Amino acid sequence: MLCVTRYFCASSTSPPPVPSLLTVLLLPLSWLYAGVMAVRNMLYRSGLNPSVSFPEVPVLNVGNLRVGGTGKTPHVAHLITALQQLGQSPAMLSRGYGRRTRGYRFATATDTAATIGDEPLQQFQQFKGTVPVAVCEDRVVGIRQLLSEAPATSVVVLDDAYQHRRVQPSFNILLTEQERPFYEDWVLPAGRLRESRAGAVRADLVIVTKCDPLLSEARRQDITRRIRSYAKPTVPVLFSTYVYGTPVAIGASPQPTGPEVLLLTGIAQPEPLRQYLETAGYRVVHHARFADHHAFTEAEIAAVAAQLAPGQSVFTTQKDAARLLEPALAAVVVQVPVFYLPIDVRFLADGDARLLELLMPYFQPHAVV
Repeated sequence: MLCVTRYFCASSTSPPPVPSLLTVLLLPLSWLYAGVMAVRNMLYRSGLNPSVSFPEVPVLNVGNLRVGGTGKTPHVAHLITALQQLGQSPAMLSRGYGRRTRGYRFATATDTAATIGDEPLQQFQQFKGTVPVAVCEDRVVGIRQLLSEAPATSVVVLDDAYQHRRVQPSFNILLTEQERPFYEDWVLPAGRLRESRAGAVRADLVIVTKCDPLLSEARRQDITRRIRSYAKPTVPVLFSTYVYGTPVAIGASPQPTGPEVLLLTGIAQPEPLRQYLETAGYRVVHHARFADHHAFTEAEIAAVAAQLAPGQSVFTTQKDAARLLEPALAAVVVQVPVFYLPIDVRFLADGDARLLELLMPYFQPHAVV
């Protein structure tokens, strides 16, 4: 029986995905892992494990149930921009995954991906230091210190803290991909979920990411129904897609010189970028694919450069560019025609207006939300 209790798999009117043979063999380990997470969540829900709230400012969390690849970084940036449109002064706190430091650290212009992590560095650079960015493994400690160092902060955005139950967020935003929705996935190690699908019930908003821009209303309604079979019955569900910008040079050439490119990635899900490049008329002749948050070396960059033929360029992601610009790699990268494609989030239908409507109550004086 694949669904043992409500903690492991919420009841659903949708048929469960058909597991592969390997998935079936790993399911006992997944049940064990899901059981541990279910007990942990129960302890927090009952108050036996306390969660800390912050009445001083709203705390908005952006996270997922799946391990990596749902688009948290561009959606955090979009959320920060939306908060600024509401006249707020947001600050961002992340764990700083992949950094070589520990403890709390407030981002400055001297920081690198090694000191604060590639995603926080990308946010710091994107907002040109105008948005306070900090990292800390313990989000409770991090929020307190961040509010102390940036007292003008009116709202804190947490990056990837959906399973960090020690903080009680004011508003929980859950991301899930259209092509890999959480309701068709399994808990580790059989699948990629960090906890069971039942964890979706904590979401105050679900955003389906990386959508087909032409996704039909009927399909959106079907996805919403399937999400709500695990989440709250009336949880808002929005749909977003990616919009790629003009290539930005970080290496030797000011612009690409031909349609043939080498793709260099160290992210969880590089397929959307590759698909976009091919749709935009580029031809990917080679894909040097590394693990998420991979720390590139001079030898690896040199090996990619050695494969370049005349007229070819290297394309990468903005997140990877943050690591490629490490001081130790600068001497190699500046000799290679490397470009990254900035990503913006665009909501389908009236998603942008609905997002602002959901956020506004948190900034109205004496409002009860």
